[in-house]
Amino acid sequence: EDISPYFWPNGKIPTSDEWRDLAANNFQDYRLRVGGLVENPVELSLDELRAMGKKTQVTLHHCIQGWSGIAEWGGLPMVELMALVRPKPGARRAVFYSFGEGGEGGIFYDSHTIENLTHSQSLLAYEMNYEPLGEQHGAPLRLRVENQLGFKMVKWIRSIEFIESTRSIGEGEGGYNEDHEYFGELANI
Repeated sequence: EDISPYFWPNGKIPTSDEWRDLAANNFQDYRLRVGGLVENPVELSLDELRAMGKKTQVTLHHCIQGWSGIAEWGGLPMVELMALVRPKPGARRAVFYSFGEGGEGGIFYDSHTIENLTHSQSLLAYEMNYEPLGEQHGAPLRLRVENQLGFKMVKWIRSIEFIESTRSIGEGEGGYNEDHEYFGELANI
């Protein structure tokens, strides 16, 4: 009963041929690539991700643009994915790369600390409001980290890379928006 009747979509739907081909086939050929500083790099289909477990949560989404909305999200808790790939001791953050583009072009990405990803409400969502995630809201997979603002929750996830430091990605500030605009590193809610 708390779910918003309309949940504002944000960002541009990916335009790459790769994403369009995957969407045209209902993401049957999608594989989430997880690598970097992990003991067990993997490539997982949506079916394999679903088989690993599902958590649901009804949460309030805060957008930096000034709107909010409530939705039910279903997906794989990040702690379950991390248990499978086993980040190495030097891994401090995970970078989420999108099929989507940033506002000034180039691939959109963002990062989170390992500690933040172990939060009980951090998950890779493949469902929204009891249905498979729609294209406008991040299909096939989007990140939900409920103690962060919406721009930190990458949509249209292509891959995840565990790293030691954000200095090795983009301009070194931790994410596409941080690299192209000023955002405080600790934009917690």
